[in-house]
Amino acid sequence: MSRWKNAAVLSVSALTVFAVAACGSDTGSSSNEPKKPSVLELLASDLKGSLQKVVDTTDKVDSVSIKVEGTAANEKFTMQGALDLRDPLKAEITMDAPGDGPTTVRMIGSVFYVEVPEADRADMGGKRWIKMDLAAAGAQAGMEFTKQLEDIDPTKQVKTLLATEGVTALGEETVNGVRTVHYTVTTPVATYLGQLDADARKAVEQELTKSGVKDVKLDLWVDEQYLPRRAHVVMGTTNDITVDYTDYGKPVTVEAPPASETADLAEMLKGLGDLMN
Repeated sequence: MSRWKNAAVLSVSALTVFAVAACGSDTGSSSNEPKKPSVLELLASDLKGSLQKVVDTTDKVDSVSIKVEGTAANEKFTMQGALDLRDPLKAEITMDAPGDGPTTVRMIGSVFYVEVPEADRADMGGKRWIKMDLAAAGAQAGMEFTKQLEDIDPTKQVKTLLATEGVTALGEETVNGVRTVHYTVTTPVATYLGQLDADARKAVEQELTKSGVKDVKLDLWVDEQYLPRRAHVVMGTTNDITVDYTDYGKPVTVEAPPASETADLAEMLKGLGDLMN
């Protein structure tokens, strides 16, 4: 498999994000009124109430920029880009894996478009993009996509914190120059995957169990506007992903490439099957 194709596979296995919205912080009080706790103090002391407010804000934002780095399926990678969080979810991401060079990926719903390096386009009939529809790719591909989505979805991370006993606020920390409160918890895989529907949850849990993953360590950093600024998820020894969130609400435009410049992977595989029959 060529290096760019390997990067494309890794991109699909690691991509996608949902994030954050803004919510005003508390205003000051007069000298005659009791001092109100700051947002950071509330985040640290009123865990359930504050995390519910974070959930409420994450459902309202239209766009966010992300920077992701870590290991997925034992492959190191970095990627950065922007997401349109409206329905359907859209994203344009530049992925970089060691030895592969940068790869641009666009996502619209469950459909991915991977840019083919110029040197390889002659082998693709001159096409610039490869289209991969995960919804039509079968149950296994769908499970892997769902699992990776869970890994870096801060809305799901906050809901997991709300549903899990033993969440700890470690205190104030600065993330990319922003003051935040750091939460942490280690939870069984079943609890972490609780946001999935029953069929998908069972299938993904079986795959993780095969890999020896019994629990998930989740860390989340939230700022004074109740915005997640960083999420860190560790699953066993195969997945260790950190996501940073910036540029909330900045306009994002992601469009499917022209059909004339796109090759459909499903059609290509069907053609290969016909030749072998």
